[in-house]
Amino acid sequence: MKTMLSAALLLFAVPLAAQTVADPKLPEWMAGTWMMQDGASWSDEVWTDPRGGIMLGVSRSGFGPDLQGWEVAQIKVKTDGRISLFAQPQGKAAAEFPMVLISEEAIEFANPAHDYPQRIRYWRQGKLLMAEISLMDGSRAMRWNFRPVVPPQDEVE
Repeated sequence: MKTMLSAALLLFAVPLAAQTVADPKLPEWMAGTWMMQDGASWSDEVWTDPRGGIMLGVSRSGFGPDLQGWEVAQIKVKTDGRISLFAQPQGKAAAEFPMVLISEEAIEFANPAHDYPQRIRYWRQGKLLMAEISLMDGSRAMRWNFRPVVPPQDEVE
């Protein structure tokens, strides 16, 4: 059932990717510093505000004091008006994931030719930033529930 639903959503979403976005809107609701902690496992993700047709992102994850992985990313409006996510895990060559679905609080990117992940989704759930990577059929899913990191207040002198 889950596979059929994922396939149906993908079939619905693919035409969106083929269309040029008339007034592309980058997901400004992703901007900020985000953190997830689960026991000794942790992940951080930072996204800049959209500016100049691009958002820049950086993430890292680890266990206890040890770094296990990091990535730099871009979500940008390409010259043809389409939006794509470009991911570079640990400095490797960038992989492009074209946008296939967007709403006011969700965005999804997909590249069926990529080994893993093939699908990258972000969405807001209240104050949380949710992220999920998976294969196209939704299998091998990994999910993050990021909470916002509130910057320290400036001291009043």
